[in-house]
Amino acid sequence: MIPMLDLRREFLDIEDEVVAAVIEVLKGTRYVLGPEVEAFERQLAKYHGLSHCAGVGSGTGALFLSLASLPISPGDEVITTPFTFFATVESIMYVGAKPVFADIDTRTLNIDVDLIEEKITDKTKAILPVHLFGLPCNMKRIMELAKKYNLYVIEDCAQSFGSSIDGKLTGTFGSAGCFSFYPSKNLGCYGDGGAVVTDNKEMYENILALRNHGSRGNYIHSVVGFNSRLDEIQAAILLIKLKKVESNNAMRRENAAIYTSLLSSAVMCPDIPMGYTSNYHQFTIRSPHRNKIKDALHEADVSSVVYYPVPMHLQKPLEQFGYRKGDFPVAETASEEVLSLPVYPGLSQEAIGRIAEVIKKCL
Repeated sequence: MIPMLDLRREFLDIEDEVVAAVIEVLKGTRYVLGPEVEAFERQLAKYHGLSHCAGVGSGTGALFLSLASLPISPGDEVITTPFTFFATVESIMYVGAKPVFADIDTRTLNIDVDLIEEKITDKTKAILPVHLFGLPCNMKRIMELAKKYNLYVIEDCAQSFGSSIDGKLTGTFGSAGCFSFYPSKNLGCYGDGGAVVTDNKEMYENILALRNHGSRGNYIHSVVGFNSRLDEIQAAILLIKLKKVESNNAMRRENAAIYTSLLSSAVMCPDIPMGYTSNYHQFTIRSPHRNKIKDALHEADVSSVVYYPVPMHLQKPLEQFGYRKGDFPVAETASEEVLSLPVYPGLSQEAIGRIAEVIKKCL
């Protein structure tokens, strides 16, 4: 059996360090917002070359708290992609704003920057680009539009830790970068976790209060906040795994290159623009014969996953906004053709060859 991700293999590689770190946290009895969280926040801010980092309870929390820290009110609009994980749109809806979609680019599967400007109205307050599967969006164009129309940019970096454009990391272009440390992520903990990185001090201080029930300390509450805090054990684990994220991302890129060399004549492989570096959180192929390929892989004991089978505008909670099938045809077609293959660090060349052979034989 070839799994989508081998977390056991990853754990065994760092088992001694993790066990020692967890024991130290338990001995220290500081379990929430303690020294491990502070150390991780410093390291993450430094990694991105930014001034501030706030550890939060999840990637969803990172997105939601970032939006909540801004002057976005019910009835305002946030432009984003219809082809993403649901956390992107629910975070917008949490603050009472309307998700306004621009269709995706058929090559990159990211938001089509040529379609954003026509979606901007006097109610638009922010753009929320998603660096899907680890491939950065066209941030140069997005930031030009944001400057032109005085909009905030909140980057959804849940899948793009370590990805970059001309050496500039995702999460460092906009007002804030939002990360998820869900176990399957390139930098993942052993539970839920997330973080926001930013150079905006006011935004950072607002998030610090919002993540902790609206309090800046001493049980004095300035606003109604939330409970979304990164805990000490997860931070201790993330500090260990942060040291290995670059080498692990490099292994993913090596695996992706092998896949591309074997499969590019049979299916559509990820298209990485010049100057862009993907962390290959997923290696996602496209084919009109997606379901046939998935069935063949299943028969061969190979895992594969469809990310994502239904675009956001067709999800039931968004019916209130009046979106219909056909509104975003590129995203709708992608949802019928995409299939993500195992690409994790430690996946052998032999396994990649076997997967490729099953796909080519099937077609």
